[in-house]
Amino acid sequence: MGLFGNLTQGFMGNMSEVSVEELTKEYDPYLMDGETIQTGFRLVRDVVLFTNKRIVDFDKQGATGQKMRVDSINLSSIIHVSAETSGFGMDDSEINISYISSPYYRASGGVSVSEKKFEFPKKYDIQPLYKQLQEIAYENHENLNR
Repeated sequence: MGLFGNLTQGFMGNMSEVSVEELTKEYDPYLMDGETIQTGFRLVRDVVLFTNKRIVDFDKQGATGQKMRVDSINLSSIIHVSAETSGFGMDDSEINISYISSPYYRASGGVSVSEKKFEFPKKYDIQPLYKQLQEIAYENHENLNR
């Protein structure tokens, strides 16, 4: 896909898939020991990585993109996943993740939960990623409620 296609998708709010090799070359310094990139996506300058340990969101800021915010969601904190597939026309697909954002999962006063939405181009098949994330959420839910 050319630059115009990537920019069009960026303005529409959805991501394009990037090769693991390219992402590893650029973002390896941000990975923990033993962490590997499974898949990743770019939205104009921003990038989201799905690794074997977490989801890492890179938000490049400013005119040059030199300033960057890095945020992570540990896979062990994901408790719910929903998906919406693309429809007719310009609709895109999306995956919504609910995760525990407080540092203690079994806090007596309750836990804080946050949500994150990821939008994908119409042509990207979200089903395998949804299935993987749902399996993680199910396992986390079972472990938390034992």
